[in-house]
Amino acid sequence: MAERMKVLVVDDEAPARSLLREYLGAHTDLEVVGESANGFEAVKAISEQAPDLVFLDIQMPKLDGFEVLELLEPDAHGGRTPAIIFCTAYDEYALRAFEVHAVDYLLKPFGRERLAEALGRARERLAFAAARRGEPAGTPSATEPPAEPSPTALAHTARGPGRFAQRIVVRDGAQVHVIPTERIEFVEAQDDYVSIHEHTAAGARSHLKHQPLAELAESLDPARFVRIHRSYVANVECIARIELLAKDQRVAVLRDGRQLPVSRSGHDRLKELLA
Repeated sequence: MAERMKVLVVDDEAPARSLLREYLGAHTDLEVVGESANGFEAVKAISEQAPDLVFLDIQMPKLDGFEVLELLEPDAHGGRTPAIIFCTAYDEYALRAFEVHAVDYLLKPFGRERLAEALGRARERLAFAAARRGEPAGTPSATEPPAEPSPTALAHTARGPGRFAQRIVVRDGAQVHVIPTERIEFVEAQDDYVSIHEHTAAGARSHLKHQPLAELAESLDPARFVRIHRSYVANVECIARIELLAKDQRVAVLRDGRQLPVSRSGHDRLKELLA
């Protein structure tokens, strides 16, 4: 007998969780292993329960649905990433949902038939994933595999449609740091990581995040953040002045006196922005 699909329900509204549980109860090949009322609970539950499928709301307090995906650890549970079905009352996130390879996008209110359709897609996705790992799957595979979630696709900085990032989330062991972008002074590339330097009331601090600098830079507002060097993105509001050290060799001096290298192309970007 095939193992039942493990399902996690994530929604900040209790009536929505209850209704979805009721609908899911008609499907005997799955088991609801838990539910979460916010993004922090969801990250913890996914790590501990290792569900096969997550029904994920988007607009939630503390962390939204995309931020939850960003904080998943791709190497956990043998590198298996759960299939994601978004459940939301807002249709404007649909494009972004499929950019992160969601199985489906359920627009509230939805009925039993629409849910059954989404579950069918999830079964196909999970069957293909199991087949590629060489594991037995309870559902026959189709001829063409659906796209699978990947760590790269899920690593986008969380943001709403048509907006730049308002905050960056960083996972540090069991802790999750939520950094408003206005507090970021600069970002430094460190191999496959970035070091995010922020200023708080308690002073300066930095956070290490597994993400390419170019990818993070694309999510930041170009009216505020400039790629001043191949290894640095700076918040122009934190730059006190630009100093010329030698011919074509410049540094950006921050308000606290720290210096960052500025390349020729970075200087051109600064001049264009500040003109």
